[in-house]
Amino acid sequence: MVSISKNNQKQQLLSKIATNDGHGENSPYFDGWKAYANNPFHLTDNPNGVIQMGLAENQLCFDLIQEWVVNNPKASICTVEGAENFQDIAIFQDYHGLPEFRQAVARFMEKVRGDRVTFDPNRIVMSGGATGAHEMLAFCLADPGDAFLVPTPYYPGFDRDLRWRTGVQLFPVVCESCNDFKVTKKALEEAYEKAQQSNIKIKGLLINNPSNPLGTLLDKDTLRDIVTFINSKNIHLVCDEIYAATVFDQPRFISVSEIVEDMIECNKDLIHIVYSLSKDLGFPGFRVGIVYSYNDTVVSIARKMSSFGLVSTQTQHLLASMLSDEIFIDKFIAESSERLGERQGMFTKGLAEVGISTLKSNAGLFFWMDLRRLLKEATFDGELELWRIIINEVKLNVSPGCSFHCSEPGWFRVCFANMDDETMRIALKRISYFVLQPKGLNNIAAIKKQCSRRKLQISLSFRRLDHEFMNSPAHSPMNSPLVRT
Repeated sequence: MVSISKNNQKQQLLSKIATNDGHGENSPYFDGWKAYANNPFHLTDNPNGVIQMGLAENQLCFDLIQEWVVNNPKASICTVEGAENFQDIAIFQDYHGLPEFRQAVARFMEKVRGDRVTFDPNRIVMSGGATGAHEMLAFCLADPGDAFLVPTPYYPGFDRDLRWRTGVQLFPVVCESCNDFKVTKKALEEAYEKAQQSNIKIKGLLINNPSNPLGTLLDKDTLRDIVTFINSKNIHLVCDEIYAATVFDQPRFISVSEIVEDMIECNKDLIHIVYSLSKDLGFPGFRVGIVYSYNDTVVSIARKMSSFGLVSTQTQHLLASMLSDEIFIDKFIAESSERLGERQGMFTKGLAEVGISTLKSNAGLFFWMDLRRLLKEATFDGELELWRIIINEVKLNVSPGCSFHCSEPGWFRVCFANMDDETMRIALKRISYFVLQPKGLNNIAAIKKQCSRRKLQISLSFRRLDHEFMNSPAHSPMNSPLVRT
C-alpha cells in the first residue's frame, strides 16, 4: 500500500478551494511583495532595503485627510465629541447600509465624474473592498466554468477576485503595444470567437477604466464600441472604475454611466460598475467597495450576498460625514490630482533622462515602464531574469508584465504614489546607477554573471548613494511637504 505523506493527509481533510493555488500567491506579482516584506526599505532604519513600488496606494494626500479628521471629531463615534452616537451606530444595521452613507457615496461618485451623471443611492450595494465587489458580481452573473473576457494586460488580483472561489474563468482579449494596448472591436470579436471555438461560455466583459496597469483612459468611441459589443452578444459588462478620481491630465475620465445614458439602443440590465474608496481617497484599509448595477435583480441578489462582506457601521458613519463635506471633497479631488500629476511627471522625467521610456498615461497610481531593450532575450523568461536582478540587486519591487498577462515581454508596472519624495529620489538614483553603469544597456547578461561577485560592491555603492542623498540639505526629508509626520 502506498503511504501518504502527512502533508497530503492534512490536505485531504480540507476543501479543494482551501488547498488549491487559486489565490495566485505563487506569481511574481506577489513574490515582489514578499521580497519587500522580508527586507523593507526605510530612510534611516534600513536604507539598503527593497523599495516598494509594486503597491498601488495613494498616500500623497494623507495630510488633508488628517486635517479634516482633527477638525471634525463628531464624525467618529470613538471621540468625546462623537460618543453620543455610539449606541445608535454600534447596534445591528441591515445590509442595505446607512442611508446617509449610500447617499454620500452616490454624491461622491457624481462629483468624481464631473456631475455629468447621477447615481441612485438605492442601487448602491456595499462590499468589503473592490475585491469583494468583483467576487460578488461574479457569483451573481456567472456559473462555474463560465468566463469573462478581459483585455490584457490586466490587474493580477482579478485572477483571485473573480476566479478563486467562484469557478469562473477569465479569457484574455489580447491587446498590443503597437497601438498602445488599446481595446479594439477586432480584438474583442477575435477573443469571443476563440472562446466559442473552445466551447467556453462567455457571460461578460470586464474592463478597468482607468486601466491598471497602463494608467490610460478609455475614450468615448471605444466605450461606445464596448457597449455595442456586449449588447450584440447579450453578455454583461462589468466596469471597474476604482481609479476614476486619479486622473491628473487631459483627456478627462469618461464613465460608462455617461455612455449608457446617451445610447438609445442599450440594455442597461447588462451594465454594472465596481467602485471603491481604496484608490481615489487612499483608504484601502477601510475596505469600502461598491457595486452599482442598473439591473434590479442583480441589486437585490447582490444585497443578499453582501451580508458576507459588509462595511462596518463605524466606517460608514465617518465616511458619510466626510463625503458630505462638499467643500472638503472638491479641495481633495483637485489637490490629489495635482500631486499625482507632479509625482508621475517627476518619476517619468527621471527615467527618460537615463533612456527609459514609459507608456503615455494620465491616470492611476502607476505607469507602464518599457524595459524591452534591457532584455537578454525577448521572452518572458528573459523578463523574469531581468526582474530578479531588479528585485535582488537594485532592490526595487516593480511588477513584471507577465504577471499582468501582458502579451509582450519587457513591460513593468511601477507604482509612484505610495512613497515620500525622498524615497522616490532614491529609487530613481538606484535605477540610474543600474542603467548607466559600464556596459549597462546592452550587457544585462554580463551584469547577472557578476552579481554574486559584486554583491558587496553594489551594496556599498547603494549605501554611499543613499547616505549622500540623505545628508544633502536640498533633499532633506524635512523639506518635503509629502513626508508623513
